[in-house]
Amino acid sequence: MSGIDRRDFLGGSLAAGASGAGQAAPAARPNVIVYFTDQQRWDSVGAYGCPMDLTPNLDRAAAGGVRFERAFTSQPVCSPARSTLQTGKYPTTTGVIRNGPTLKPGEVTLAHLFGRHGYRTGYIGKWHLGGTGADPVPPAARGGYDEWWTAADMLERTSTPFEGYVWDAANRKVSFNKYRPDAMTDLAVDFIREKKSAPFFLFLSQLEPHHDIQVNAHVAPPGYAERYRDSYWTPPDLTPYPGDWKSQLPPYYGAVARLDESFGRIQQELKDQGLDRNTIVVFTSDHGSHFRTRNTEYKRSCHEGSIRVPLVFAGPGFEAGRVVDRLVSLVDVPPTILAAAGIEAPREMQGRSLLELARGRSAGWRDEILVQMRTEALQRAIRTERYKYCIFDPGNRNQNEPHSLNYTERYLYDLRGDPHEHVNLIGRPQYRKIATELGERLIVRMKEIGEPAPKIATTRFYA
Repeated sequence: MSGIDRRDFLGGSLAAGASGAGQAAPAARPNVIVYFTDQQRWDSVGAYGCPMDLTPNLDRAAAGGVRFERAFTSQPVCSPARSTLQTGKYPTTTGVIRNGPTLKPGEVTLAHLFGRHGYRTGYIGKWHLGGTGADPVPPAARGGYDEWWTAADMLERTSTPFEGYVWDAANRKVSFNKYRPDAMTDLAVDFIREKKSAPFFLFLSQLEPHHDIQVNAHVAPPGYAERYRDSYWTPPDLTPYPGDWKSQLPPYYGAVARLDESFGRIQQELKDQGLDRNTIVVFTSDHGSHFRTRNTEYKRSCHEGSIRVPLVFAGPGFEAGRVVDRLVSLVDVPPTILAAAGIEAPREMQGRSLLELARGRSAGWRDEILVQMRTEALQRAIRTERYKYCIFDPGNRNQNEPHSLNYTERYLYDLRGDPHEHVNLIGRPQYRKIATELGERLIVRMKEIGEPAPKIATTRFYA
């Protein structure tokens, strides 16, 4: 670490911790770490069927914990998904309906809730909810992460993949000169070592494997992309389309492999500190990537490659080695984390705790998930066991408009016969009844989370 001497930095953090609210809870309360990646497809993970052997550390955690086979984002773009993970609410409720809007100062986050219950809280890496870009995020915009903060609002603006800086709680630069995930992991190790004597909640937000916006390409550490340059597995949803997957999968896979090594470092540090049996570790991502096969960039579509993410819980309460096949959403993660720590989730949260599913009890669980989309188009989608149905407002170009009262059908996929979504069935007469039923189910879900009930125009052509 450069910019600030590590001893000075740790000393400043200790001083900040001494002035934190509340006394430490009993040591028996579980620590919680969220290891959060950016733009990582679910099928880049071995436990989800990837044959590339990229993620042995996460695979072991999944084998000894609980893996949610079919987990989906609330919106496949950075800031909205992050707002959901901090609040347990959909983007239209948090107001973060696209990249740009900020998390409201009065919004109750995981940091607030854990802090109120005696936990030491920390945030490391990419925030993307403060609206400051490369500038420091003011305390009021940090979502309650007041005690330990080594982050940048847009880490991609304060760094390249191999050097840059984040800001500490006093708005001082904390510089690094190594591969970005390694540097963020160094900071996480510092946090664990400092806070090990009290229950803690740490949110580690990596930027990778998201493409680097300055070079408009994925960047792996030296030698890692070369491992996969001549031979790699291509997800079947990508192969019929041009996109940029032929050039970008090798560095993408290289970044995923390095992230897994970073994840392994966190696991090893917990073992070294004697904390592994009392720490819940959650691994997930904000959205996936379709490698410019479905639109002109990497996400913001209803397709599985864009909306499906890995989700693994390991640690106390999640030791069964269980695979949960029910449909779940990132909106369910915050109430689950709280429940696992014995903290009651606020009624305002719109997700449901996954603890019952993690224990093998699925009675009464919903049969579909809702996905919101903005920017590329104002869209809504419902994903059921068998079908994917998506609507959009083609005339709505107001990026600040969260809802529409008039949508048009856009996509319908039969995932049983077409799991890779190659054949859009919308507009086909033989699927009219199914599309109508899915539209009705989608409207019900939209109303449940506070959206107005729209009218849906049928599509009379193959979209």
